[in-house]
Amino acid sequence: MTEGSGRDERNGLMHVKKGDSIIVLTGEDRGKTGRVLLTIPKRNRVIVEGINFVIRHTRATQTSPQGGRIQKEAPIHASNVRVISEG
Repeated sequence: MTEGSGRDERNGLMHVKKGDSIIVLTGEDRGKTGRVLLTIPKRNRVIVEGINFVIRHTRATQTSPQGGRIQKEAPIHASNVRVISEG
């Protein structure tokens, strides 16, 4: 296990799991709370509901004739979050 990394390098264990309530420790969304939607152990990242929004510009297609800007959550590094309550 790597010292201070928050995960076990051998099998990708992380200190947060899907459904946990967390608080963001650093960055633009510092102090905000949310629920973990998805974990990405290989990259040591998590996607949190309502945190770290990015805007994706999409071209108009047949399936989406309007096109435009779509707002969605982007991954945040697991070391930047702390578990409040396990879900």
